[in-house]
Amino acid sequence: MAYRNKTYVCFDGDEDIRYYRLMTAWKANDNLPFNFHDAHDLNTARDSSAEESIKRKLRERFANSKMLIVLIGEKTRYLRKFVKWEMEVAIRLDLPIVGVNLDGARARTDRCPGAIRDELAVYVPFQQKIIQHAMDSWPADHATYKRAGSSGPYYYNDSVYTRLGL
Repeated sequence: MAYRNKTYVCFDGDEDIRYYRLMTAWKANDNLPFNFHDAHDLNTARDSSAEESIKRKLRERFANSKMLIVLIGEKTRYLRKFVKWEMEVAIRLDLPIVGVNLDGARARTDRCPGAIRDELAVYVPFQQKIIQHAMDSWPADHATYKRAGSSGPYYYNDSVYTRLGL
């Protein structure tokens, strides 16, 4: 079994890649306390036209992933080919899910993709400090809530945002 220390980030590659790139820039900046082991660093699909080839490479990334971050943009809920599949795989693997709202919302919104709408997930806005907080604390919280039989959306209360200076 692979060592699971990666964070798998799924997003609308046509519309929202700039947010993913900003996350990787935060990670690269030594002056910011933002870090994650990016599953996208593991491999790339050589044949971008072959769906099964791409999914095979994505499954390899999932084999090393400990959580899923979904960047939720305006069109994310409409994507069926890969983004929906990625969310379904994460659910089957029981990975903790962090929904990151690109519109700044602190809770689940109507933009939330149907694949994760009723799943156990925490929702945060696209802000470096709260995303890092979710990456650091949600996996343990997810496990606790799962053991208790909980499901559905979670969000951090205002005191967490205040403590983080947000």
